[in-house]
Amino acid sequence: MARKAKSDGADAAANPGRLKQIAQTYKMTRKADPKVGLIIAAVGIVTFGVFLAIGFWVGHPIYLGILGFLLAFLAMAIIFGRRAERAAFGQMEGQPGAAAAVLQNVGRGWSTTPAVAMNRSQDVIHRAVGRAGIVLVAEGNPNRLKSLLAAEKKKMARIVLDVPVHDIIVGTEEGQVPLKKVRTTMLKLPRVLSGAQVAAANDRLRALGDLMSNMPMPKGPMPKGMRMPRGGPKTR
Repeated sequence: MARKAKSDGADAAANPGRLKQIAQTYKMTRKADPKVGLIIAAVGIVTFGVFLAIGFWVGHPIYLGILGFLLAFLAMAIIFGRRAERAAFGQMEGQPGAAAAVLQNVGRGWSTTPAVAMNRSQDVIHRAVGRAGIVLVAEGNPNRLKSLLAAEKKKMARIVLDVPVHDIIVGTEEGQVPLKKVRTTMLKLPRVLSGAQVAAANDRLRALGDLMSNMPMPKGPMPKGMRMPRGGPKTR
């Protein structure tokens, strides 16, 4: 009885949290998509109405009405999820580090390292390793990113020779990949490596690290009034 009471209490505590999260997501989506409420309601009403009409036509309005209600709820959830995702990507578009946030949610089987390379203009490259090989995701000025990508590929070639390397430049111009399509683009890449090969590539790439781990930091407390240098980290 005590265990059941604890589980019921945990469920009750979790439900308000989920509802609050849904409410916050809806508010965020409505700011970017003011018609989201009307669209979701219309989808639900139309779906339920169609199944109810079919139910009266075949003589089973109760059964088809229940089925229509469930499918209407499902359709509303799907439409809401897609529009919420679109609104989130719209707010992230053009923001520094947006691609890194997308990479963190690519899915299982991918190991991501943000900011493996950066220049003084804040153009940055993130790295992801998976069954498709190594994917370098770059965000910033495309002209400057070409040389930055070439330098990163040359550096990695010394460590991983037998692993395919793909590059993605985030943007909306020709030859670039929009932020909202980065995940799907990566998942469409052919899987050519085994799990053991992915683990081996990750082990070798850890030697490169990222910008934060490669920056020399002084030991002990930082003196008051001391500022970090504005220049970017030097490449070896």
